[in-house]
Amino acid sequence: MFTGLVSDVGTVLSVSGDARMRRLTIRAAYDAATIALGASIACSGPCLTAVSIEPAEGGCVFAVDAAAETLALTTVGGWEAGTRINLERSLKIGDELGGHLVTGHVDGVAEIFARETVTAGAWGASERFTLRAPAGVAHFIAKKGSVCLDGTSLTVNAVEGDTFSVLLIPHTLEVTTWGERRVGDRLNLEVDLIARYAARLAEGRGSAA
Repeated sequence: MFTGLVSDVGTVLSVSGDARMRRLTIRAAYDAATIALGASIACSGPCLTAVSIEPAEGGCVFAVDAAAETLALTTVGGWEAGTRINLERSLKIGDELGGHLVTGHVDGVAEIFARETVTAGAWGASERFTLRAPAGVAHFIAKKGSVCLDGTSLTVNAVEGDTFSVLLIPHTLEVTTWGERRVGDRLNLEVDLIARYAARLAEGRGSAA
C-alpha cells in the first residue's frame, strides 16, 4: 500500500526488452541499503518490484520489470532513458497516512486537456489541470474525492461528465513531475479504493433487487 505522497523523483536510465516484458533501470535518491530485493516501489503510479538494487552516487540505481499488461495499460510502455518519474516506497505500519490509501494498481490513463494558473504569489503559482478520464472509470470520480495521478494523491475539485480537475500547489509542482506536465500528456490514474468498492456494492444490491 502507498499514500500518494511522492518521496523522490527518479530518472529512467535504460529500457530493455520488448512488448512482452521490459526491464527499466531507475536512478533515485534512496539509500540502497534500505531497499530489500523484491520491495514494492510505486513508479508514477504502478506498483513495481525491485529486482536489483545497487548503491550509486547520491542514492541508488534499482531495476524493475514491467510485464505486457502494465506496458499496455499504463504509460510505462512509453518511458525511455531520461523520463522522470514520481517515486514512493511502500507504506510501513506506523507511518503517517498523509494522502489516501493507494494500491499502485492503475485503472487507466487520463489525458490533460487544459492547464491554467489559478493564483500567483510569493511562493509561486498554483495550477489547475483539467483531465479526461478513460471510459469506464469516470463514474468512480467524485467532487472532493481523492484520485491518484502519476503516483500523486490529489483532491478532485470539479467533475463534469468524463472530465475532472485538480489543483496543484507550488510545493507539489516543485517536488514532483507535475511542473513539467503539459496539455496532451497522459497520466496513470488510480481511482479511490473506497469509491471502487462502494460502486461494486451498489451494483450488487441493484442486481439483487
